[in-house]
Amino acid sequence: MDLSPDTDDLPLRANTNHILVRHYVLNLTVHIDRKVISGSAVLFLEPSSGEGTEAEDAVGIGATEEAGTIQTAGSHDRFDCRLQDAATVEDGAKGFEQTMTGMEVIFGAREKDRAEFQALSGVVSQTAPETENIQSSDSWKTTSDCEFTLILDCCDLDVSKVEEVDVTSVSSMSSFLSEVSPETSEVSSMNSKTFIQNLISMPSSQCWQKHQLFLLTSQVPGAQDGSSLPFYRDQWSLQVRKKGVTSPQEFPRALRICYETKPTGGSVRWTKDQDKRVCVYTAGSPINNRALFPCQEPPVAMSTWQATVRAPCDCLVLMSGEEQTSPIKDGDTRFLIWNYYVTMPMPASTFTLAVGDWHQVRAEIPPVLESLSVTDYSGMVDDGISCSHGDYPCRFTKRLARSQRVIPHRVFGPVCLQQETILKLLPPCLAAAHAVLGVHPFPRLDVLIVPAGFSSLGMASPHIIFLSQSVLYGGSPGSGESGLSLCGSRICHEIAHSWFGLVIGAKDWTEEWISEGFATYLEDIIWAKAQQLSSQEVDEESDLKALLRWRRLSDELKNSEEALQILRPNMENTGQVSESGSSTVKHALNPDKAFMQVHYLKGYFLLRFLASHVGEQDFINFFRLFVKKYHGQLILSQVRLVYKMYFHLIKLMENLSQGLFVFSSSGFWVQVRHRWCELVVKHAYTKAYGDVEHFLVHDQAMGVYLYGELMVQEDPEQQALARRCLSLVQEEMDRAARRVVEEMVL
Repeated sequence: MDLSPDTDDLPLRANTNHILVRHYVLNLTVHIDRKVISGSAVLFLEPSSGEGTEAEDAVGIGATEEAGTIQTAGSHDRFDCRLQDAATVEDGAKGFEQTMTGMEVIFGAREKDRAEFQALSGVVSQTAPETENIQSSDSWKTTSDCEFTLILDCCDLDVSKVEEVDVTSVSSMSSFLSEVSPETSEVSSMNSKTFIQNLISMPSSQCWQKHQLFLLTSQVPGAQDGSSLPFYRDQWSLQVRKKGVTSPQEFPRALRICYETKPTGGSVRWTKDQDKRVCVYTAGSPINNRALFPCQEPPVAMSTWQATVRAPCDCLVLMSGEEQTSPIKDGDTRFLIWNYYVTMPMPASTFTLAVGDWHQVRAEIPPVLESLSVTDYSGMVDDGISCSHGDYPCRFTKRLARSQRVIPHRVFGPVCLQQETILKLLPPCLAAAHAVLGVHPFPRLDVLIVPAGFSSLGMASPHIIFLSQSVLYGGSPGSGESGLSLCGSRICHEIAHSWFGLVIGAKDWTEEWISEGFATYLEDIIWAKAQQLSSQEVDEESDLKALLRWRRLSDELKNSEEALQILRPNMENTGQVSESGSSTVKHALNPDKAFMQVHYLKGYFLLRFLASHVGEQDFINFFRLFVKKYHGQLILSQVRLVYKMYFHLIKLMENLSQGLFVFSSSGFWVQVRHRWCELVVKHAYTKAYGDVEHFLVHDQAMGVYLYGELMVQEDPEQQALARRCLSLVQEEMDRAARRVVEEMVL
């Protein structure tokens, strides 16, 4: 079924004004052979007083937050969340790893009922019957609408059981509890709701103990009678009730949901890497993680999490956890167990997972960093920072973090690809970002070169960045220093998201420009500082990039739906939610939107315009003050996005004659190669059709537009080229991209 303006909005169904998930404990097993992930999610809940429907100017973490591709997140200094005694730390860590292996999940039978929604193309498999979208337990039929319903965002999951965790059965923890939290030691004598509330409310100074308690509590049995709570799953939600419970205050505070993902689930991408080995990674937007685990996605849904992931021993598991982890053996099986966690509340959508036979290359900080112009924060007592967010271990208040120019980092990818380019660029880019913006919001960074079917040049999540292989070509042997530019600027763009998009985010998911516009503007400044360019070189490079972006924006405005060009599509309703806390994301399921740059480029030109009036250095100083004030919070633009954009831009030649430039298919910016391919198609330059084919096969993140240009010329040879290229890559293409291309080509 084709998407339409009436059906392409993404529903955020969770009733977060009624009840909130404060912590997730995930216990997952990766089945490479079946291409599914099975396990359980234990949710620790707290009734919410509700935030209403009116948007506020800015809201701190722990109150109202943003989920989705534009989100608020943060981290902590890696040495802050530990017990005071070193021996206790070591023993606690060992106990933590040992207890992560104890839980088995047994899947029961599931019943499929009638279909409530039709499957949307590109999100749910078109070949699946409509009944795939409906699932319910037998007990659901006997519940009443008068009973309170917990609604979670969920799709493409087979749920086998939902049960209440029997907190009163954790008497074996009493001795441990008495050491770390005396007031919660008598578990059996206290109400389970009181116990969970005390656990959720433990201060950040006890975050390590808090995570241990969450883990131990998550492993206790379900209800004593072994019964499952009534549940119902439609296309976009999982709904849970408990008989006789009519309010969120009476609802259970800890639930275990046993489930299994689907091979075609919209949140996980099963594919093969460049070495032809099976791998899986989280696909992110538009539906985020709801097909990986049941979660809450509306703005108020901030939570911490910890995860155990069992994977085959030849796989590495990368996640958005605060510390890098070493796997432990899972008994005599051929599986390893990986443990990750976060201690700062973040949206469920920031949970990032990648499992594959990745190759790691360790980075070293080169001496050249000493010559970089950086700001030294080590002598400042508190740097004037006053945190307005909720209680979590914040790096912005840590003296060590203020002087840490280059955070620990790792690079991963398939063996067949060279990651030396990334290794060379990461330290100067990180140091330059620190010089521009100050404290790194996160304590470490992993970079993964994802498979060719990845649908963009990069994606930033807390502690981890996904990069397209296309950015590597700029650093191929013989391309010279200029060949590093695309890779370096893309890395700087994704690093900039740590500040704008993650630790400071948009309160309304539709205001993507607040993240992407800022990152696009800052990538130029950070990359110029990393290269140590002169003022003249900075101006020349900035003007050239502005020209290319202006032309791209102009083309996009001429050739796209007007509705997709509006940066505040919710207009006066931006930031508002329903009485229950649910909302929708305008046009999020429209596949055309994923390939538009308007929210990147309009935001970039607005910031460039402002900088031209106040001066770039004063504007950068403003960014630093902005980060100090609003880190850990969400913001709204507060103004209508009607921009006056005027620039004196360099005029470039539109028509390139034969022999003016000679392009190597692997040695130039991907944007330049894309423009070259456009000219090849426009002028039917058959001798360079090989360049077009190479681009469409190896640069899938940017090749969608070329298919359209090949078809619109109505040249049989060009159309045959488009169909041949599609046949070569369609099995590994991102599903949304494949759908768009197939509509043009087939």
